[in-house]
Amino acid sequence: MSTRELRTLLDDAICPPIEGAPAVEHYVAPHSIDQAAGILRSATDHESAVLFWGGGTNQGQGYPVPADIVMSTHRINSVVAWEPEDLTVVVEAGVKIADLESMLAEKGQTAVLPETPGVATVGGAVAAGASGWRRLRYGPTRDRVLELILATGDGRVVRSGGRLVKNVTGYDLPRLATGSYGSLGLIGQVCLKLWPLGARFSGVPVEDAAVARSTVFRPLAIIESEAGVMVYLAGTPEEIDAQAAALGSSPVDTPRWPRPLVTPWQLTIRVPAGLTIAALDRVRSVSGARFRAAHGTGEVLMGLVDLSFDWLNETRSWAESNGGALVVTQRPVASEGPDPWGSPPASLPLQEKVKAAFDPLGISNPGRMPGGL
Repeated sequence: MSTRELRTLLDDAICPPIEGAPAVEHYVAPHSIDQAAGILRSATDHESAVLFWGGGTNQGQGYPVPADIVMSTHRINSVVAWEPEDLTVVVEAGVKIADLESMLAEKGQTAVLPETPGVATVGGAVAAGASGWRRLRYGPTRDRVLELILATGDGRVVRSGGRLVKNVTGYDLPRLATGSYGSLGLIGQVCLKLWPLGARFSGVPVEDAAVARSTVFRPLAIIESEAGVMVYLAGTPEEIDAQAAALGSSPVDTPRWPRPLVTPWQLTIRVPAGLTIAALDRVRSVSGARFRAAHGTGEVLMGLVDLSFDWLNETRSWAESNGGALVVTQRPVASEGPDPWGSPPASLPLQEKVKAAFDPLGISNPGRMPGGL
């Protein structure tokens, strides 16, 4: 394809500069997944790097992408199908999580995506593998992606999975693309498994997270922050009252989920669930640190104004030695700093082969992943 043809294709999708995005030569917002694939095919022909952009809420994660083009999903934003009886919904990538959850709540359902999403989109959450606090009860986001359509880095449109809760046929692209951070191409459309919201949603404040974990049955989440420990429950009023009594506390209806951290430095420590308290002790040892610890899932979010690299390196070594990780998810704009991911995974050679199959010239979010993939 000639430069003129590329220019024509880009012009049809051109959009104003995107707030928060890096300065690049072209900002585009395709009108369809097919058009996105065409732009990616042309970008491959011209070896132009493309940075994908949903709501921008996960852009602080990973290495910076040296992009020539920023591709926004804000025009690919339709709810394609909602089958309440089948507990499934099909949406395009640019649909905002808050809008989707508001729609689903009308029939008492949820996609169990992050509970305080801000302007985050469904496609962005799936690409980042972002799960909400209710992961303790319902599992991670990747378990609910039933079908996925991807515009690959070299401009193909591929579909995998099926709009059935019990679907096991075909290549498991949904799991492969979830958490890929756009390294394989643009996630254009997903089918998600839904869950009932429950007749009542309550929180029970407790003193000891470990005691709560051994006492309560199937909580939505057990979250500890500077404000204390809250056990989140959903079910019938009778179930919740019985659980609260077992915990020796009184339920609070419609409790708030923890507010997102807004500090200049933000980290996530992931360890086996049994080491959550040990990870939290390390976080508490840092003066002024803010935190959100998800007991039972082994994840601790941490926010700081100033970061000690010595503390980070020592804590990262501890986490990795126990099969976990420490990831830098947000840093000050002008800051130099530590590797965002830590040690490259042992599976890196395999991941390189997978990326080459979907994005042969490496134009899709190049270099963002661990190991510079």
